[in-house]
Amino acid sequence: MNRPPLLYTTKLLFIQLLFILWNVPQCQAQKKIKKPNIVLIYADDLGRGMLGTYGQKMLTTPNIDKLASQGMQFERAYGAMYCAPARASLLTGMHDCHGGDAMTIVKAGIYKELDNGLTLEEIKAKIHKVALPAEKGEVFLGEIAQKAGYTTGQFGKLEWGFATTPERMERHGWDHHFGYYDHLRCHGFYPPFLFENGKKVDIPGNTHVDCAKTTEYDSSENFKDRWNMEGKAVYSEHIIMEKMLGFMEANHPQKTNKPFFIYFPTQLPHGPTMVPEVHPELANNPNLTQWEKEYASMVKMLDDDVGRIYSKLEEMEILDNTIIVFTSDNGHEIYYPEKGRTSKNNVNVKGEEFDNITTRFNSRVAGDIFDGNDGMSGKKRDNWEGGVRVPLFWYWKDHIKAGTVSDQMVSNYDFLNTLAEIVGVPQRDEKDGVSYAQVLFGGTPKLRDYTVYSSKMGPALVTQEGWKLRYFLKADVFQLYYLPDDYEEVNDLAQEHPETTEKLKATLFKECNENWENGIGPVQKKV
Repeated sequence: MNRPPLLYTTKLLFIQLLFILWNVPQCQAQKKIKKPNIVLIYADDLGRGMLGTYGQKMLTTPNIDKLASQGMQFERAYGAMYCAPARASLLTGMHDCHGGDAMTIVKAGIYKELDNGLTLEEIKAKIHKVALPAEKGEVFLGEIAQKAGYTTGQFGKLEWGFATTPERMERHGWDHHFGYYDHLRCHGFYPPFLFENGKKVDIPGNTHVDCAKTTEYDSSENFKDRWNMEGKAVYSEHIIMEKMLGFMEANHPQKTNKPFFIYFPTQLPHGPTMVPEVHPELANNPNLTQWEKEYASMVKMLDDDVGRIYSKLEEMEILDNTIIVFTSDNGHEIYYPEKGRTSKNNVNVKGEEFDNITTRFNSRVAGDIFDGNDGMSGKKRDNWEGGVRVPLFWYWKDHIKAGTVSDQMVSNYDFLNTLAEIVGVPQRDEKDGVSYAQVLFGGTPKLRDYTVYSSKMGPALVTQEGWKLRYFLKADVFQLYYLPDDYEEVNDLAQEHPETTEKLKATLFKECNENWENGIGPVQKKV
C-alpha cells in the first residue's frame, strides 16, 4: 500500500484544522443571527379602506398589498382612537382605559420654545416634571427586543407624545432614534431640525419654525401657501427614510452578529395635507379634486416607501429572515374636506350634526370618495368600529403562510407579548396584551376574551364572539351590537339582550378601573 509522506499528511491535517477553526466563529455567528430581523411599519391615521387589498379604487397600493397577499391579513385588528393612546398601548402592552399616570400624555408644542429662548435642557426638565418616570420593573416594547439580543431603532414620530425626551426614549428600549420629539411639529413636513439620539440635527434649507404646517381646509390662499416652496428644501419623510435605511445597512446582521428591530412610526398620511409633488399615478385622475390628489399622494408615498424597505432587505440579502409588519394607529380621518363635497368633524355634507346614537359618520353621508373607513361607521377619535379597526399584515417569507386571512381578534396592545414569544423571551403576565404568535405560525393561540379601548365618546368592549358594547358618555347611553351580522353597527340590541348588556357593562366598568371618565382616554398634561 502506498502511503502519503508524513510531511504531506501533517500539512493536510493542519489545513483541515484551520478550516474547522475558521468555520467555528462563522457557525456561531449564524446561530447568533438566527432570530429574525423585525420591521414594524406604523402608519398614521391610515384607514384600511385606503388600501387596494380592501378594494380602494382611486389609487393603487401594490407594495402594502403585497405584504397582505404574501403574508397574513388580520380582519379584526384594533388600534386605538387616536395617535397618542395608540402608541402608548403599543409600547406598553396595556390598554388605554386604565386612567392614572401610566400613560401620561404631555401636551404638544413645547419644542417650539427652542426658537424662543429655552434650552433643550430646560425643555427636558419641564417634560420630566409632568411625565412621571417609569416604574423600575416596567418593561416596554423596545426593551423586549433588547432583552433578546436585538439592536433597536425608532424612526419618525417618536414615542407616544405628545412630547418626549432622549432619556425617555432610552428608558423605553431604543438604542437609536431619529425624528420628531414633539407631535405638534409632526403636522408640518419641512422641519428646520429633528433629533438623533438626543442631538439636535439642523436641516439646511428648511426655514419654517412651524415646519411649514398648513390648514386642514383648502382655499386658493391655502393652495398658494402649500405650493410656495420657499424654505422647504427637504421633506421629512425623505430624510427619515434615508436615516432608517442607513441604520439597516450599518446594523447588517452579518456585521454585528445581532438581529435588528426597527419601529417606523411614519407621519404619513396624517394631515394637514402636504406633499412635494402630486404622484404621477394621480395627476390626471378625473374623479379626484386637486385636494384629494394631494392627500392620495401621501398614501402613495407611504406605499412607495414600503417598497423601498422591502427592496433594501432584498439588496442586503436578509429578506428571507426578516418579518415585516404593517399596521396603523387608528381609523380613518378626513384631511381633504371641501364644502358641498366632503365633510369633516361631526357633520354630514349638508352641515347637519351627528347625534352619535342614531346618526353617525360614514363614507356615504360624509361624501368620502375614498371610503377610507372601509364602509364602517365612525372615524378617528370615535368608538364606532371605523375609529379603531385598522389594517394589519404580517409578512415572513416561507414562515407565515402566504395569502392567509385571519379572523382572530387582535389588538395594538397584544404586540408586546407577541414580539416576546417570537424573539424567545418570557411573556409579561402583568400586561393586558396576549401573544398571537401561534396564529402566525399555524398553532393554537391563547385567546383573550375581549378587547377594550377608549374614545372621545367613551369606552367600548368587543368580545371574541363579536358582541360589542359601546358607551356614549355624554348622553349616558349604552348600545349593544353583534358585529358578525352588523358590520355598520346599525342594529342596537341592548333592549333585546339585557343580560348580555349588563354583563359586558360590568366588565367594561372594571377595565376602566371603575371610573367611566377613564374611558375617554389618557389625560393630556400641560408642561
